[in-house]
Amino acid sequence: MKPTTLKDIATELNISIATVSKSLKSYSDVSRSTRAAVVKMVKKMNYNPNVAAVNLRTQQSKTIGVIIPTVAHQFFSEVLSGIIEEAEKNGYLVITLQSNEQVDSEKRQILLLQHKRVDGILISLSNETYKFKHIEEVIQNNIPVVLFDKISKIVNCSKVTINDCQAAYDAVTYLIKKGYKKIAHFRGSLKPQNSIDRFVGYKKALVDNGISFDPLLVYLCDNNDDFNDGFQNARKLLDEQPDVDAIFAITDSVAVGIYNCFHEVGIKVPEDIAIFGFSNWFMSSVLTPSLSTIQQPGFEMGRKSCEILLEEIKNLKNDISYNFQQVVLPTSLVIRNST
Repeated sequence: MKPTTLKDIATELNISIATVSKSLKSYSDVSRSTRAAVVKMVKKMNYNPNVAAVNLRTQQSKTIGVIIPTVAHQFFSEVLSGIIEEAEKNGYLVITLQSNEQVDSEKRQILLLQHKRVDGILISLSNETYKFKHIEEVIQNNIPVVLFDKISKIVNCSKVTINDCQAAYDAVTYLIKKGYKKIAHFRGSLKPQNSIDRFVGYKKALVDNGISFDPLLVYLCDNNDDFNDGFQNARKLLDEQPDVDAIFAITDSVAVGIYNCFHEVGIKVPEDIAIFGFSNWFMSSVLTPSLSTIQQPGFEMGRKSCEILLEEIKNLKNDISYNFQQVVLPTSLVIRNST
């Protein structure tokens, strides 16, 4: 059967198409009884609006695009939940894409979203992204962009983050106050801003507490495989720095890899070495011993990023000027048995 149209409803009720359309939009110049009759017939005939036609008239697709580095992290699933809830509440569809931490993939996906005529784009940058022309071109094409979590400070757009430097500083300071003296850092890739900021926070906490920074205690996790990065670097650390008494890990999943390595060789946590993670992944509470970590507000980051994007889309449509927003969400330490 062909889809029901406004004309079909108008014919059944012996009224004009314009009257049907006005009734569905609750115009005041249409009587209450007529509106009720139209609504009843809409349900009876199973009428669904032609979304493409509506979008063409309004010059909006009612769709936003989201690009995340990976779906493997619980953090990003929480971010997506926040984005989708906020988008659906406002009548928007979400197209979600994954860059797999590859800048070439990120560029292709941005082009795809533009071809899909999305109204705006939310992006958490890949580990490889350090040039931003592909993002700046989107903004120049009057498509609002909001960066979240992994951002660039030099791209002129709204951003939603946490204070990664302060969060790392607080975690390492906690370890020092607990009496740990030789603290290693399993850091993330060299390019992402959040990885840089967590490293800076680690280093500053040491210096501020009278402990010399030793670059030999910093291990790079840049293979986009957090678990194996943690496992392999833990093996290296045991060979190179066996007297380290604590580790601050860039993510909880890196910490899980460390746990696995230590379990294999009989190193006890926290009796032999303490471990502090980052992001409060579900597994951190069920590990044995449970993992101390940093609560990162993934759902709220997604919700707030989407809220800002939809506000910018609305302002752009109505030709209202707006200022880019820089939102920094709070974090907190979650102290468990690993420290």
